[in-house]
Amino acid sequence: MEKSYVSIFLLLIVISCALAKDAGKKDSKDTAAKLKLPQTLSRGWGDQLIWTQTYEEALFRAKHSQRPLMIIHHLEDCPHSQALKKVFAEHKDIQKLAEKFILLNLVYETTDKNLAPDGQYVPRVLFIDPSLTVRADITGRYSNRLYAYEPSDISLLYSNMQKALKLLKTEL
Repeated sequence: MEKSYVSIFLLLIVISCALAKDAGKKDSKDTAAKLKLPQTLSRGWGDQLIWTQTYEEALFRAKHSQRPLMIIHHLEDCPHSQALKKVFAEHKDIQKLAEKFILLNLVYETTDKNLAPDGQYVPRVLFIDPSLTVRADITGRYSNRLYAYEPSDISLLYSNMQKALKLLKTEL
């Protein structure tokens, strides 16, 4: 009789340990999922932001939501693109302001020649208003690459984002 109590007691201990171990794994997985969102369309430019998948979808959403579109052309293996991406993703004010835009980042060129008004270089950031017009008046600081930005130009990019939103309100 005493042996059966001991074996039942040991069985209960083993079961409770196994259940506790499984519960611990589930909690740590949930915590890890909450800490880092999956990196999908953002490609590291801002995982908490909503990004569109295609150029056509972005144009449609910009037109119907009456919000400006910001397109970032970049390459995954380009050091200039990677440097700008890092600064862009870490800049809290830019990330907050970006929520007011329809966002698209492209690692390939589109067939629309309006998106390469002065050449196909990266990184290149263009703003398009809801009338689907590329804002040629919102440019970077370089005369030979009008839509290029470097990490040191992040404050200019931020002010150009503000300008795109302000022009939208005054022109509509």
